[in-house]
Amino acid sequence: MMKNTNNAMSKEPEKGRIFIVSAPSGAGKTTLCRRLRDRFPDLRYSVSHTTRPPRPGETDGVDYYFISKEEFLAGVDSGRWAEWAVVHGNYYGTSVNFLTRCIRNGLDVLMDIDVQGGKQIMDKFPEAVGVFIMPPSMEVLEQRLIKRGQDKAESIQTRIVNAEQEIAEKEIYRYIIVNDNLESAAGELISLVESYRSGSHEN
Repeated sequence: MMKNTNNAMSKEPEKGRIFIVSAPSGAGKTTLCRRLRDRFPDLRYSVSHTTRPPRPGETDGVDYYFISKEEFLAGVDSGRWAEWAVVHGNYYGTSVNFLTRCIRNGLDVLMDIDVQGGKQIMDKFPEAVGVFIMPPSMEVLEQRLIKRGQDKAESIQTRIVNAEQEIAEKEIYRYIIVNDNLESAAGELISLVESYRSGSHEN
């Protein structure tokens, strides 16, 4: 069980936790994170900053914080990002101030990020609880990507190659959940987070 070792203030709240959820594209991460947020409405959701333009229906400050490349790179130089990466030519990053402020105030944070970002966060915040969502098989993953109809054949193959690379690093995560059934996987993820938030989890 995690302990708050800073006793400078007698009534300082228990530190918040960071829950990291990562998965290959098509493994169901977004849906599972949505279920988690529905179950725990007070769970703070980490909204990334990006240099890519908004897509139809996206809202600044809800889906992403949309900023210029110049502002993003200035943030890299000033240490503004807890993690950042370049994906398909666009920059993505998480505000370190947001994370440290939440933790300090006893607020739990959910991060829906890729393996590259997850590794950076776990390096900076070793107490973070990392969860990797696995597809039942590569064949099932490929069928899911084809069914959702968002990608061309070449893009799907690229995502499959990326998925294999991400799965190869799954052991850096504290927990692995196989999403072979959405309801079961969601229940497993919710129970895991609940065990930490209720204090019943034993390390």
